[in-house]
Amino acid sequence: MAVLLPALSAGAQQAADGESAAGWFQRVDRTQSAQPHWITPLVTVTPRLEEEFRFDVTRQQLGEATTTTSFGGGKGLELIPAERIEVILGMPPYLDHRPTARNGFGDESFLLKYRLLAANEHSDNYILTFFLGSSVATGSKGNGAGHTIFTPTIAFGKGWRKLDVQTTLGIGLPGGDKRRLGTPVTHNIAFQYQVIKHLWPELEVNSTLWPNGSKDGKKQVFLTPGIVVGRFRVRGRLGLTVGLGVQIAATSYRTYDHNWIFSARLPF
Repeated sequence: MAVLLPALSAGAQQAADGESAAGWFQRVDRTQSAQPHWITPLVTVTPRLEEEFRFDVTRQQLGEATTTTSFGGGKGLELIPAERIEVILGMPPYLDHRPTARNGFGDESFLLKYRLLAANEHSDNYILTFFLGSSVATGSKGNGAGHTIFTPTIAFGKGWRKLDVQTTLGIGLPGGDKRRLGTPVTHNIAFQYQVIKHLWPELEVNSTLWPNGSKDGKKQVFLTPGIVVGRFRVRGRLGLTVGLGVQIAATSYRTYDHNWIFSARLPF
């Protein structure tokens, strides 16, 4: 960690394209001070703008003796290059399938956030943000979608003292093979409560509906209890946040059953 943290600061400074590190971080502070200071949920993508490095590990139970473990979870480097804007440069996850041997890397992903409205907890305590995500078909055979997929999403959050609700609604638009992939609609909602300064238990509802494609008419819903702990200050601006939870299928149709999630974030 002592080696990685300075590298993150250096990466942010380079991304500023000649801007001083002080100027970069002053802009980040201004941007984040205008929004609520909740914690990022495990599954639901927060409408808040963050600057951090994130690495997730998930383990999906596909059958009695079949599992898929994702190292990285498609997360990566999150930067705030301008006020109201965040970009996420995802890392292709490495997928380990047991007992089969079709292991490999998944698709590369990117996400652009534009914050439309926000007020911090000293005011009305809400936020409204537009996302445009994309995944590029870089995954090895059997580990990716096979086509670029664009995902426009609207995200909203509202807080009441120590309770907050963050929710997203998006649709996947594939660049090809729509008959197979369809245009899945995803809806996530996270309920969080700040018990003490660094302790955030949560419950999420994660839903996907397929209005067309090979899964036409199918819907899956997961309930995701979890806990996120942080942000702990490590050194200077650099911090540490960790989270743990499990997705539990609540519908008869599901693409997997249990999905254990471990998340580590290094905000800076």
